[in-house]
Amino acid sequence: MIVRILGEGQYDVPDSALDQLNALDAAVEAAVEAADQQAFEAALPALLDGVRAIGVEHALDALDESDLILPPADATIDEVRTMLTDEGLIPG
Repeated sequence: MIVRILGEGQYDVPDSALDQLNALDAAVEAAVEAADQQAFEAALPALLDGVRAIGVEHALDALDESDLILPPADATIDEVRTMLTDEGLIPG
């Protein structure tokens, strides 16, 4: 699966990592729903760091469509709120 972090690039992430990323995503979703800025400021970087750690940078010259799009590291809680679906940022 190809995951794009807005403003940064794409990462190839194995499907087997979805459970791990969903746990990090759940923390982001909970922080946004609770409007807990402090928890959000910890949860979003943890999710993005998880993608960077698990994934491999996708070739810059490849024109492949992203399967998932995540907010940039400097996104606000309100910006992330608009990106959330019923399943958070990462479905599954």
